[in-house]
Amino acid sequence: MSSISSVAFSRFAPVKRGSVYVLSAEEAGMGRETLKCVPGKTLDRALSVADFTGKFGTLADVLAPHGTPLDKITAVGAGAVSALNEHAWMKLGGIIAGSLAKTSEAAIILDLPDSEIAAADVANVAAGALLRSYAFDKYKTRTSNGDSESDAGKKKDTKLTLLCADPAAAKKAFVAAQATVNGVLLARDLVNEPANILGPAEFAARIKALEALGVRVEILTEKEMKKAGMGALLGVAQGSPRGARLAVMQWNGGKAKDKPIAFVGKGVTFDTGGNSMKSASGMEDMKGDMGGAAAVTGLMHALAARKAKTNVVGIVGLVENAVDGYAQRPGDIVTSMSGQTIEVLNTDAEGRLVLADALWYCNERFQPRFMINLATLTGAIMVALGQHHAGLFSNNDELAARLVEAGTATQEKLWRMPLGNEYDKLLESKNADMKNIGGRYGGAITAAQFLQRFVKDTPWAHLDIAGTAMGAPSSEINASWGSGFGVRLLDRLVHDHYES
Repeated sequence: MSSISSVAFSRFAPVKRGSVYVLSAEEAGMGRETLKCVPGKTLDRALSVADFTGKFGTLADVLAPHGTPLDKITAVGAGAVSALNEHAWMKLGGIIAGSLAKTSEAAIILDLPDSEIAAADVANVAAGALLRSYAFDKYKTRTSNGDSESDAGKKKDTKLTLLCADPAAAKKAFVAAQATVNGVLLARDLVNEPANILGPAEFAARIKALEALGVRVEILTEKEMKKAGMGALLGVAQGSPRGARLAVMQWNGGKAKDKPIAFVGKGVTFDTGGNSMKSASGMEDMKGDMGGAAAVTGLMHALAARKAKTNVVGIVGLVENAVDGYAQRPGDIVTSMSGQTIEVLNTDAEGRLVLADALWYCNERFQPRFMINLATLTGAIMVALGQHHAGLFSNNDELAARLVEAGTATQEKLWRMPLGNEYDKLLESKNADMKNIGGRYGGAITAAQFLQRFVKDTPWAHLDIAGTAMGAPSSEINASWGSGFGVRLLDRLVHDHYES
């Protein structure tokens, strides 16, 4: 897939080279400006022969159009104009990016009959194109037919220009959109990286790079975490020679007196399951068990890059759950930072142990307005919801409602799941304050109940993104194994409700 190297915005004008994409509304056809920018007769005839109706997402190509210097003209079905919302515009951008192939220069004419396309929607088309054009191929040295990358010319950058009514306004709207996109792409990179390249220390080093955007970053080592009493997190890490880290990110874009909002991520850079080992089938996917930490890191990038007017804390616990003679055993009892003891009955239920100390540390140190944690936590949530919704658990109805609203707007969808004393009782242990698993049924719920024991009365939400952060179904704006799920969702939440 081509890589979009640059995005520019321009006024309507005849397109003289490369590939051009035009919008066609269902039953209404193309706008007047479109017909000024491309030869209308050639296109009209081709669309008629192709029986093109303008249905949303459909494409009709005219290759090397006669009488023009263009390589290709493509009509893109926009569907009913009244149905075009924010996400639909992003999908159109993604659909176009998916058809770029080895195009070096492309233009999109954003014009529809009797309807001026808003600057924000133009920016959304560009954002969707960038999200779709992402491909994690940094380790590929040869193409599928055996040619070297340089010989095959596989990686061909595309210069993309969007023609619209108000390019200055579109360019301004794109600044914030691009910041969010770059946050998503950072999260995808982190999830896609193999575990031999990205361990806890390497992940922490990439987080340190956020200092260039004005994010304050602290990295706690095992020595510092041991001093703080983080026995739950360190118990997970003790089977690996790669030491654990706790990364603390602060973006101070709001008033000094304002309490921060906080996001906490599970960062298990590889999860063997420990002594409760996973089966070999599919274990390679456990390089993505740090999807929650990746989302928090990407979010902090997005907020800092667009200069969000709020105070934000991001905390991620980074460990590798490996197996050696020192690895945690089923039946071990650890003491969390909170002082509560935990009987570890299953070492593959490790993410909640990492989050227990990270949440407690966040709450005690920063006393945030709320905490939201993200984690690829349970297979049980995938059994319940599949891969099109993430699970939402919360002790606060207002926070939960706002998250669902943001998920609907961005199409990073959430479904609220229950919490209750009946489930909490399943965590009772004869030998410690609690055990780390609750039994066969309701596994996603008992995992959330476990986390709730470490947040006190602070408004809190837990997003179980096991089905959406990695290996999720591809879409118009994502063809990557690592999706970056959560960045756009939480950026929208912050933008809509928590900026001054």
